[in-house]
Amino acid sequence: MKIIIETIPHNTHRYPTCGDWWFEEHDTKDGEITKREQVLQIRVSDMGNSDYEALVGLHELVEVLLCKKRGITTEEVDAFDKAFEAARAEGNDDEPGDDPKAPYRKEHFFATNIEALMSAELGVDWKTYEETINALP
Repeated sequence: MKIIIETIPHNTHRYPTCGDWWFEEHDTKDGEITKREQVLQIRVSDMGNSDYEALVGLHELVEVLLCKKRGITTEEVDAFDKAFEAARAEGNDDEPGDDPKAPYRKEHFFATNIEALMSAELGVDWKTYEETINALP
């Protein structure tokens, strides 16, 4: 599997989020042999801070690996996230994965724990980090 993590302008995500993941299949050629390759795509909002962007990327990577292992599909996560965002109340800063109905809630919480541990190792203030994410337009 190939994994690509890229930082993109916040307003260019597939839907309102600061981190997103999905799988693609691509044909690759090795000499005369063509094979299908699975590519994990992860996109992270540009926040002007590489530590913040790496933390979101790490969260997304952990979350997607656990979802894949446990049979939770991209389609299930996307459908839930899009419905959550469409119904988001004014002033609600919760992440969709925090919702008890999220099909990937357990995976999201584990990823958040890893993200928080790494933020401490990087010297990132968690409160400031969250405020930066919540301030994204």
